[in-house]
Amino acid sequence: MKLKVINSNSLGNSYILENDSEALLLECGVGLSEIKKAIDFNTSKFVGALITHEHGDHSKSCLSVMEAGIDVYASKGTFSKLKTLSHRTKILEKMKKVKIGNFTVVPFDVKHDAAEPFGFLINHPETGNILFLTDSYYCPYKFENLNQIIVEANYSEKIIEGRMNDKNDVNMFLRNRVIQSHMSLENCIGLLKANDLTKVNNIVLIHLSDGNSNEKQFKKEVEEATGKQTFVASPGMVINFNINPF
Repeated sequence: MKLKVINSNSLGNSYILENDSEALLLECGVGLSEIKKAIDFNTSKFVGALITHEHGDHSKSCLSVMEAGIDVYASKGTFSKLKTLSHRTKILEKMKKVKIGNFTVVPFDVKHDAAEPFGFLINHPETGNILFLTDSYYCPYKFENLNQIIVEANYSEKIIEGRMNDKNDVNMFLRNRVIQSHMSLENCIGLLKANDLTKVNNIVLIHLSDGNSNEKQFKKEVEEATGKQTFVASPGMVINFNINPF
C-alpha cells in the first residue's frame, strides 16, 4: 500500500491510499482531473472517497467525484451543507464502523468550524491502523495500535504570534480564525506524545499554512519529539504505507 499526496494546503487537500487492486480517496479538495491523473486515470480502482467536512479545500470536487461513479462518505451535516444527495452519497455516523472495499473506517468527531466534521481511523490488512486527522484545533481521543499517522500541523504558535506586530482588525481576525479551527505544531506534538507510537512507521504532516509554518522546522521537531520517520506532505509525494516497512 502507498500513500499518494495530490495536494495538501489551503488551496486544496487530497490524498490516495492505493495498492495494486484498490484505492481509497481521502478528501476531494482538488479538481477531478488532478485526482484522475494521480491514479493514472483508472478511477474504477476507487472503492470510495472520504470527506472530513464541507469546506471547499476538502470537498470542492465532491459532485464530480460522484458523477465519475465513486461513492462519497461523509457525515450527514457535511452533506447537508454541500446540498448533495444521490445514490453515491453514503452517510457516516460517529464511532460507527463501515467497510469500504478492504478498508475499515471509524469516523470520530473533531473540533472545527464546520457542520459535523470528522476524523477517521482507517484500517487495511496491508497498512494496519491509520489515523487521519485534519482541520481540528484539538483531539480529545487516544488511539491504540497505530501504524501510520496523517495529521495536520497547520501553524506554529511562535511563528503566528511573531507575525502579529501589526495587530489590525484583519490580522487579528485571521489569527483567531486559524487558532480556533486548525491544529498547531505544538498541539500536534502533544497529540502524538499522548499516544503509544511503538508500532508507528510513518508520521505525515499535512495542511501546513503557507505563512505560519516552516517545513524543515516542523519535520525536525516532530522527529525529535517522537523518534519516528516524519514526512511533510507535498504534491506528488509517494510514501510506502505497508505495516511491514521492509
